[in-house]
Amino acid sequence: MPMSRFRPRYLLPAVIALAIGAYAIKTWVLPAPANTGLLTAEVRKADIEQTVIATGTLEAFKQVSVGAQVSGQITRLHVDFGDQVKQGDPIAEIDSLTRQNDLANAKASLANVRAQRAVQAATLKKVQLAFARQKAMLAQNASSREDYENAEADLDTAKAQVAALDAQIQQAQIQVSTAEVDLGYTRITAPIDGTVVGVVVKEGQTVNSAQSAPTIVKVAQLDQMTVRAEISEADVVNLKPGLPVYFTILGEPGKRYNATLRMIEPAPDSINTSDSGTSSSSTSSSTDTAVYYIGVFDVPNPDGKLRIAMTTEVNIVLDSAKGVPSLPVSALGTANRDGSYTVRVLKGGKVEPRDIRTGLENSINAQVLDGLQVGDKVVLGDAAAGSSTTVRMRGGPMRL
Repeated sequence: MPMSRFRPRYLLPAVIALAIGAYAIKTWVLPAPANTGLLTAEVRKADIEQTVIATGTLEAFKQVSVGAQVSGQITRLHVDFGDQVKQGDPIAEIDSLTRQNDLANAKASLANVRAQRAVQAATLKKVQLAFARQKAMLAQNASSREDYENAEADLDTAKAQVAALDAQIQQAQIQVSTAEVDLGYTRITAPIDGTVVGVVVKEGQTVNSAQSAPTIVKVAQLDQMTVRAEISEADVVNLKPGLPVYFTILGEPGKRYNATLRMIEPAPDSINTSDSGTSSSSTSSSTDTAVYYIGVFDVPNPDGKLRIAMTTEVNIVLDSAKGVPSLPVSALGTANRDGSYTVRVLKGGKVEPRDIRTGLENSINAQVLDGLQVGDKVVLGDAAAGSSTTVRMRGGPMRL
């Protein structure tokens, strides 16, 4: 065919026909790869944390129940929910008329005893002079021994009466001081700087402090919060103060709040409600109930987002590793006797078993210490036959 008569439109159908033929040969003549349908996971670098998970509750770093130490009617309430108070600010006032009367009576009693003491002091001076005369006269044989002894007895009596009145004055002064303190209790002030988080009474309400101090308001410092986390007895043995902690709240599940574990209470909260004695019934019931110990840590709260009684999801970090080779824990299965794991690795179109050793692990990934490299593909299961992934639980592996 002459070159001048060649057209591109004749070339395109030939190329399409050639491609269709090649696809048919590849599909129907060549065997399928051996790894068709296998589910794999690639070994990649990841950050792994080994943590203990606990549920906690937010509390104020410091909270005080401000109570009434005297009985009476609340005549005025100076604060309401959410008010900011400084130490010494007025909180409430209780009807003080009765306490004012008590103070006036105590002062009157004190004045009375002091007057009696003044009279007795004059008497003492008189008998002192009489005794001095009798003593001088006895020395000159101008008086009898009996008169001298009577004068001496009168002097001793007058001194004793003055001493008794001095003691009564001290007692009366104590009564005045007590009455002044009771009068001061009718004016209730804030014991700390903080926020009013609870108002228990209302104006006009009568409170009775005969048995216990009734609470008027509750004041809390909210610029710093405390988390009390419940830690199971299986995990608490691995923890110690100083470990890093982070937690989230329900309203902001994506935001982490970081802190440091301050302490772990030595006994569970149930000790505050249980009897001090141990009986057979309490012992048997305790074995059927989960035991939790309280871990305590503090966190700053400058913006006030953290509130009292919020629920927290707490993670206490036992150890961590950053940027280490890792693979899904679902690829591990059951550990061998030496602590290693046997996994299936896809390499060059073939699947081969390989023993590996792991380090830190969480609920998702496990750190690879030996046996695999970044980029290796580990077989998880067969998609065509149904997944045979093994999920490792705390009590042992479970097939899915």
